[in-house]
Amino acid sequence: MSGIFQNQTSDFIIAVSIFIFSLVLVIKKPKGVGIGYSALIGALITFLTGLTSLKDFIDVISIVWNATLTFISIVIISLVFDEAGVFQYLSVKLLRLSRGNGKRLFILIILGGAFISAIFANDGTALVMTPIIISVLYRAGLKGKTLLAYIMAVGFIADSASIPLLVSNLVNIIAATYFGINFFPYMYVMLIPDLVSVGASLLFLYLFFMKDIPEKVSTIVDFKDSEIKDPLIFKMFFPFITVLIILYSVGGFLSVPVAVVSMPAAFFLLLLARQNGRISYIKPVREAPWQIILFSIGMYIVVFAMANNGLTEAISGVLIYFSSFPYGLNYIFTGYLFAFTASIMNNLPSVLLGDLALQHAHMTGTILLTNAIGNDIGPKFTPIGSLATLVWLYMIERKGDFKISTVDYMKTGILVGIPVLTLTLLSLYLESGLIVLH
Repeated sequence: MSGIFQNQTSDFIIAVSIFIFSLVLVIKKPKGVGIGYSALIGALITFLTGLTSLKDFIDVISIVWNATLTFISIVIISLVFDEAGVFQYLSVKLLRLSRGNGKRLFILIILGGAFISAIFANDGTALVMTPIIISVLYRAGLKGKTLLAYIMAVGFIADSASIPLLVSNLVNIIAATYFGINFFPYMYVMLIPDLVSVGASLLFLYLFFMKDIPEKVSTIVDFKDSEIKDPLIFKMFFPFITVLIILYSVGGFLSVPVAVVSMPAAFFLLLLARQNGRISYIKPVREAPWQIILFSIGMYIVVFAMANNGLTEAISGVLIYFSSFPYGLNYIFTGYLFAFTASIMNNLPSVLLGDLALQHAHMTGTILLTNAIGNDIGPKFTPIGSLATLVWLYMIERKGDFKISTVDYMKTGILVGIPVLTLTLLSLYLESGLIVLH
């Protein structure tokens, strides 16, 4: 018996070591190695050491295929609309709607980011809205801490507003569909927590940055008709999104995987772009974050190795302990746990681990969705918490002439993130007495 225990302990230590090694590769990117390749190296090592098998690989694919294909579809859709000029137009509209009021602009940017995150996912906000907002703010003459306040707001809301729909964040799909929660039931439960999260984000971001928000900003920003590169696709934006959401809802009633809706939608837009010939239909496919796909598969397998060698049991034991807490503290501490794991291991593998632990602990009901909320907001605590944040930081360095230090990022993430997370989890708990989740 002691020999078996020692073997399990040894395998767990090896699995954790492989995870740490993989994460270091992802963060450091030695010799420019992509994050996807780094994660796959870790997955290969787990296979070579016998910690995972071909069956484990198939099991992981069966869990994440829907989220992965949906993610890439949504990103391609957002990039096509970006090529057509939609997001440039909306950003300039935001600036003009501010009427030169810096505080109103701050609010509009957060609400605009919340809208894009809800529909196009948090990665869509990071990929598309961040460079556009930087460009608009530069054109408005904002610099230094003032510029930083607006950019940090975009980065934060990208994740904190990615709660309401399955497609708003990869982790939502994995957290919900693992337990058979489809599009409409998920949306029905999570709309209120999302509104709470957006409202709390707006409040605490404003309190945190109010000294850096200017009273007035210039609204003299030109937007020429020539910037609308494909008028047809540009005009299709709102009707297309409306139809897409309706199809998601109908598909949810019929238990149709979200990817079955999103992939044809993306393919349709690409065909339309090709037929019109106004914008490149190849560029959105080429610029889609394929490394993230490889990363997700690789890191899932690495985490699967840890989960199968003791980590699932350890976390499920903590969850069972938290379940006895009264007055909503069970929801809050469960969400905190998932937020913590997301902040140290990235929310993609963290949400899979959360699903495995919740299942092992035999937990049911709306508390299952604390896994989604914790992994949506918790990544704001550290720069490595979500791929959207990594993309956001990359876009800042690429489009801007400044960098955000880890200390400054974590200071904002923790001081703003903890109250936002707490209030959002509390709203889910208050809902739990009124809603039965099927």
